[in-house]
Amino acid sequence: MSLPVAPKPALRRFHQASWDEPIIFELSTPGERGVLVTGIEPGVRDAVGDVVSELPAGLRRQAPPALPEMGQMRVLKHYLRLSQENLGADLNVDIGQGTCTMKYAPKVNEQLIRTPGLTAMHPLQDPADAQGVLEIVWQTERMLAEISGMDEVSLHTQGGSAAIWSNIAMIRAFHEANGEGEQRREVITTIFSHPSNAAAAKAAGYDVITLYPDADGYPDLEALKRALSPRTAAIMVTNPEDTGIYNPAIKEWVDAAHGVGALASYDQANANGILGITRARDAGFDVCHFNLHKTFGTPHACGGPGAGANGVSAALAPFLPGPRVAREGDRFVVREAGEQSIGAVAPFFGVIPNIVRAYSWMMALGAEGLRAVAEIAVLNNNYLMKKVLEIPGASAPYATGRRRIEQVRYSWQDLFEDTGVTSEEIGIRASDFGMHYWTSHHPYVVPQPFTLEPTESYSMAELDEYAAVLAEIAREARDDAETVRTAPHRQTVHHTHHDDLDDPERWAITWRAYQRKYFGDAAA
Repeated sequence: MSLPVAPKPALRRFHQASWDEPIIFELSTPGERGVLVTGIEPGVRDAVGDVVSELPAGLRRQAPPALPEMGQMRVLKHYLRLSQENLGADLNVDIGQGTCTMKYAPKVNEQLIRTPGLTAMHPLQDPADAQGVLEIVWQTERMLAEISGMDEVSLHTQGGSAAIWSNIAMIRAFHEANGEGEQRREVITTIFSHPSNAAAAKAAGYDVITLYPDADGYPDLEALKRALSPRTAAIMVTNPEDTGIYNPAIKEWVDAAHGVGALASYDQANANGILGITRARDAGFDVCHFNLHKTFGTPHACGGPGAGANGVSAALAPFLPGPRVAREGDRFVVREAGEQSIGAVAPFFGVIPNIVRAYSWMMALGAEGLRAVAEIAVLNNNYLMKKVLEIPGASAPYATGRRRIEQVRYSWQDLFEDTGVTSEEIGIRASDFGMHYWTSHHPYVVPQPFTLEPTESYSMAELDEYAAVLAEIAREARDDAETVRTAPHRQTVHHTHHDDLDDPERWAITWRAYQRKYFGDAAA
């Protein structure tokens, strides 16, 4: 290349690194060591004794574990190479994972949770030695109570779906305590609420009634009134829904549920656009939940660990899951779940690293900052919506012409009818531009769906870049569909077929299982 260097093109010339990196077990070399562990001091050995010999024979290993043996430099290279073969929130414009609220997780919070005072904590530690972290849990619950308007909050659960399960378990316990457990056997939800609500209700033994939008694309109040009856245990709804549409009649929904003696449960997984603007309790809800790993700036961490928060009115407070942190005077204690509680849904009293991250995030922003998060997220979303709807073939079904809150479920149906290119194929092609985009928007009520959620974290330049990539792929679909259908072309792994994924007989979910299935037991 000769100087001067040509200006960068409008679309990023991305190409993923490919190292053809072996599995770490295949890199193992007997005798190599990364760390030389200090031997046991004689005094310690004499004091502790031979602990291993006291273990029952059935619990003792007959041979050392087959761990890989490698020097530090090789370990470092191995994991750096693997990291270069991934796309993540810190590398790409991660707005294509709509409903997951992929936002910036401040790195200073990672420093906080790695301080020795937290990494050395143990959940069974004497509370007298853990007052600081217990106060953080208690303070975080109080802040979430203020944000939601609820009387009590529990941070006991370890994720959003676990929190939703806790919601329906509390609803069931409430009705049973009031002698109506056998009578109230139905739960009502909407088609664009998070599917976990219907799933949790079904798993709890309820009959689920799913409502579809009205003629204007909004949750149908009249359909709700027809579905409600003395058999109704609860409504379980998300608002705004996964379409990004906010139900302006939400108070009427809650009042209608209460009118037949049912409870109202609010899934606040999409709360990023309403922080400091509306509150669950102000609309009359009895129970709600948050996902800390969505709304409150903690990382999703490849599907875990997350953290959930359950908020309830005073009437539901006795049923909260636990154990929980409580304040007694100027001290903090851990209380086991009470007599009416649904009990433990997870071990201990919360996912401490994520609670500390969320606490730090909220304290850094303050009340005005939290409201600014919501306002910027809504502004970003509607800016991007205008850009996307300028692309021929893209549309936003339901509530046509109306603004959305923090996300939009779009459709490529028009483009599909013109070209035969699917939303899934567009998503795979997006990775060739270093962008993430997924199509897991079940149920597929919106044809050829894609959901974008810009949050407050992304700049105008990044939103413009993402929209430009979608426009380019839509152009390719019309002019060179084969390029889209055979993507990815610039990824670590190129186009694959589903045959292996569709046949359980070929699956091997660990390296050792793979070795056993395809090379025999000796190879593992």
